[in-house]
Amino acid sequence: MPIPSRFGLRPLLRFVLLAMALALLSACAQDAGLARPAAAAGVDPMEAAMAGEFALQGGQLPEAARHYLDAARAAQDPVLAERATRIALLADQDALARQAWDTWHALSPQPSRDQHMLAASLALRAGRQATARSELAALYAGGDWQMALAALSGAVGKQPGLVVKLMGEAVDGKALPNALDAWLGYGGLAERLDQQALVDRIVAQVVARFPDDPRVALLRAQLLRQSGKLDEARAALAPLDASARLPANLRWSLAGEYDALGDPARAAAVLAVGDQDESSYAQRAFLLDKAHDTAALGALYEELKRGATNPNPLRRLLLGQVAELLKRYDESLSWYASVPGERLQSQVRLRRASVLHAMGDGKAAYAALHAIESDAALDEDARRSGYQLEAELRSKDKDVAGERDAFARALAAFPDNLDLLYARAIMWERQDDIARAEADFRRILVIEPDNVATLNALGYTLADRTTRYREALELIDRARVADPGNAAITDSYGWVLFKLGRTTEALDYLRRAYALQKDPDIASHLGQVLWVLGQKDEARKYFDEARKLDADNRSLQRALQETGA
Repeated sequence: MPIPSRFGLRPLLRFVLLAMALALLSACAQDAGLARPAAAAGVDPMEAAMAGEFALQGGQLPEAARHYLDAARAAQDPVLAERATRIALLADQDALARQAWDTWHALSPQPSRDQHMLAASLALRAGRQATARSELAALYAGGDWQMALAALSGAVGKQPGLVVKLMGEAVDGKALPNALDAWLGYGGLAERLDQQALVDRIVAQVVARFPDDPRVALLRAQLLRQSGKLDEARAALAPLDASARLPANLRWSLAGEYDALGDPARAAAVLAVGDQDESSYAQRAFLLDKAHDTAALGALYEELKRGATNPNPLRRLLLGQVAELLKRYDESLSWYASVPGERLQSQVRLRRASVLHAMGDGKAAYAALHAIESDAALDEDARRSGYQLEAELRSKDKDVAGERDAFARALAAFPDNLDLLYARAIMWERQDDIARAEADFRRILVIEPDNVATLNALGYTLADRTTRYREALELIDRARVADPGNAAITDSYGWVLFKLGRTTEALDYLRRAYALQKDPDIASHLGQVLWVLGQKDEARKYFDEARKLDADNRSLQRALQETGA
């Protein structure tokens, strides 16, 4: 999905409005007689802001921050000073960030929660314990525990010990509100930092504060599971499992936890309790197929058939899909043929093509897809899906030429479609044609320069598959500005730092990324960096984590090959 610009305005229009705003702010400040920091001598605020924007678009974060700070001082504009502060922090230019924050505070002396959050971040990163504690206290007092947690999370890479200490003070000093979400957030960060003692204290507080909330049992089970205590996690879930009175949303969460524990059959049984609809039936079918429980899936199929006496299109579509899972392909085709109405016919045609391919009739499958692709009566989404399914099936057939041709015809029919370009770029990368992958990624960026997913994907590809590390860093930095808390982008940044030889810095960011999201790519990168740093026992731990998440992960396989682990 296209990602909009953070400011929602095209750059040139933004500069025009910025110039008007700068003049107005300056005039208002003079009229009000407010104390202001000294303006930057000889600096044109609009030129400085434009220079900052161009540096930002080029991934030159330190330069962008300096230009924005010059613009803020020249225009006496707190908004530009805040932007300079955030960019400088992302660039790891803490001294520059401090200057920008001081300018921002002087221009807007009434502290906002954003000021407190960024001041806490700066203090934490610098190890200034008293200041960090004071700024966090201001956030807690204002009820802004999410921003306090964000500040703490952002300093994990630089000051993990201080982060853990101040989290403990917040937990023990009752700074957190009596809201379960807050305790869940802090418990999750403590768990990701492997601070079991702190996790236990948080769980004890949660149990005491919310004794009758079923989410507490889910929290305990999740934390136990993530600590590797699977039997204890199942025991924590048992009281919920026996309850027939759970609301639907918590029953889905309970099923998700059983699935995460490696018991998809139990998850399906949880969802079988209570009223059923097409969503619960579909999820049960998925879980039973994942569990390879053909008998239970067959029983579900019979249950669904009993409710198919009325011509419900969704039910009959679902029956066709379950029959597919059971490899009863003739029955599947019959169900698809019986789906009434026009609304689902494009999905029916796509599923029918997939079934024909599974039956070994590739010729008929591709003919069906070509008919979808050329049917002008269908909407664009259906026709694009036809091309994408064809490419997927060609890939399964290891038909490299056919997969490439499917994407070529798709983009001839839908020129510059971002989803198709992105999918083809991923194909090129998988096929080791990095030049063509880059060409498609860059084509997206010509159409949509702020497409964060593409900035990150291209930057990571250049870092991982070429030696153009500086260029990769610039692209990833642009993505970081737009989405600084994104785990995948933080991982890409850590990985390119590793490729640049900045191994200790890389480790900080990769730890931060893994604290945000347990992912096999991140675990593999973290293990490889630890191995290079000589911390081989800890590296093996992360390689094992990656195996549990996805044993066939490409990053894991490369890391194991390169390290010999």
